Amino acid sequence: MKKQHNGNIPLQLGNDSPVTASFYKMKIKVGFSYDVHQLAPGREFWLGGIKIDHDKGPVANSDGDVLIHALCDAILGAANMRDIGYHFPETSAEFKGIDSKIMLQRTVDMVRKQKRFQISNIDTTVCLEKPKIKDYIPKMQAVLSEVMQIDLEDISIKATTTEKLGFVGEEKGLAVYATVLLIRE
Repeated sequence: MKKQHNGNIPLQLGNDSPVTASFYKMKIKVGFSYDVHQLAPGREFWLGGIKIDHDKGPVANSDGDVLIHALCDAILGAANMRDIGYHFPETSAEFKGIDSKIMLQRTVDMVRKQKRFQISNIDTTVCLEKPKIKDYIPKMQAVLSEVMQIDLEDISIKATTTEKLGFVGEEKGLAVYATVLLIRE
């Protein structure tokens, strides 16, 4: 391989033509998060920015949207900007009952303005026994796409049960895993 003095690495594509790796200078960050909320009867059930009809809902200071909370933490973590509790403390009256979509929008704005990162894609897994959410996923993707200003194709939401094991299996709570890829060119 011939050395290049500009720091780029030449690549070979299928037709054997050399291509300069402009992505070599790209800044890429990965964030991961896990969030949990207890479920209680008589509370609204918000997930992925939408209200779902269910007899239980998350116990939280905000609307309890655990999917959005995990996303906020993953985004903040990737940008090395602490966590959701730091930016939206539950001890603050300002955030009592807040719509989690507002927290997500503020999080995305902070990362874009302060660190100049864009969200490349997100991947999430929701762990819960009930309700089954597969029919709600397209609407969640649409809402999150609008809030984060990214393509639907870049938002993955999966769901699983824990086969009746643990607090999720006993329907005492739900959990979400979130991974995000941030890029800065």
